Amino acid sequence: MKELTEGLRARLERQISLIGEEKTLKLVNAGCAVIGLGGVGGYVCEMLARVGVGRLYLVDCDTVSVSNLNRQIIALESTVGRKKTEVMLERVKAINPECDAVAKDVFITKDNAESIISECGCDIVVDCIDNVTAKIALIKHAKAQGKYVFSSMGTGNKLGSAGFSVTDISKTHTCGLAKAVRKGLRDEGIEHLDVLFSTETVVQSGQRVPSSIAYTPSVAGIFIAEHIIKKIISE
Repeated sequence: MKELTEGLRARLERQISLIGEEKTLKLVNAGCAVIGLGGVGGYVCEMLARVGVGRLYLVDCDTVSVSNLNRQIIALESTVGRKKTEVMLERVKAINPECDAVAKDVFITKDNAESIISECGCDIVVDCIDNVTAKIALIKHAKAQGKYVFSSMGTGNKLGSAGFSVTDISKTHTCGLAKAVRKGLRDEGIEHLDVLFSTETVVQSGQRVPSSIAYTPSVAGIFIAEHIIKKIISE
């Protein structure tokens, strides 16, 4: 059981005055695995690190590219070309040196999802990847291992954030990724999953890769982090 050190008290002073020491300690003793460190996942990590979550397991396989600069919190001219896990790990430790942060540079597939979830050492798994097959495998194995799993649906080709909603996967609509995940989970016998999705109609950009703007994925990540933080401190 971790305690509030002098350093943590100083860093979290204003938070403690808002939610109290007991709830802050729940965050300090919580562990979250964040799978996918892009536009959404990067902001999830940022918020969890700043509230003092004690263990973060950071998973991605990509490097920071120039095209990430418009929306990803770890993307800077100075980080282009570096591994996202490496950059995110440095950022987390710079925010809270007492966080037990671990980086796993790996591409999630249906074949390795089970082992990655097993070794993460966290009770909460936040899924921020967009490969449907890997996403379904990740959710399936996280649930099978008794983890709480929260999944982000599509934020690409969206121009706003007013349409974001945190709900059960069974209540999603409009979002193409949510539709595919919903069907895949039903095939696995999974009917329920907490997700963030957008009711906003996609912008047809005509591009092969999803288009994006700075604030949409970042707001999604912050919404998800809020949900996770409130869940931890309410239990």
